[in-house]
Amino acid sequence: MPGNLAGVAAVERAASLLEAFTDRDFSLSLGELSRRVELDKSTVLRIARSLAKHGLLVRNEDGSWRLGPKLMKLGNIYQSTFRASDIIEPLLAQLVDQTGESAAVYAREGDERVCLFRHDSHQSIRHSARVGDTMPLDLGAPGRVILAFNGKTGSVYDEIRQKGFYATFGERDPQVASLAVPIFRDGDKLFGSLALTGPPARFTEEAIKRNLETLQMAARRLSAAMGGEPG
Repeated sequence: MPGNLAGVAAVERAASLLEAFTDRDFSLSLGELSRRVELDKSTVLRIARSLAKHGLLVRNEDGSWRLGPKLMKLGNIYQSTFRASDIIEPLLAQLVDQTGESAAVYAREGDERVCLFRHDSHQSIRHSARVGDTMPLDLGAPGRVILAFNGKTGSVYDEIRQKGFYATFGERDPQVASLAVPIFRDGDKLFGSLALTGPPARFTEEAIKRNLETLQMAARRLSAAMGGEPG
């Protein structure tokens, strides 16, 4: 294998080793690490030792491994330089261009949902709202999704969790349809919902199917940027 390709492979293996840990793992044995990354123990041990030299892994007295302190430093640096608007605003603009509908991010604020970011459709007939507007949680797809992934019980919320999205047609406003998916941060913590809204006439079954894939891809990108790992 040429040197540059070997270097890339080594980096990918090191990254996979770090990503093998979850928030439920205080430490992992060499055997468990080997199983999770699907590499032999000797290779895993060599990579782990290299990561330990840079403080990315720590070897315990019993031979198991845990994440190292350097990762906390890097995480703090990332948090201090990350501005949600830098990611969300261009992503919403792209969603509008791709789907033709208005796009927004909502988060829970007490018993309501608040519009944190918004980009309106370019079409003459559209749903418009303002950043800072508050709306009911139990009316409209964005709020329903937030409730579902906050653990709300009930058949409708079970269905939302199972499908991973929800669509409504005139539930909050007879002239507004909405399609929403969850956004996550810091692992599996819910950040809010990402939604498309517009007139019900444009939210046909075919349009929802087409736009859902685009919306889900955008939500995955946004979640990843915030350290989220959607289930």
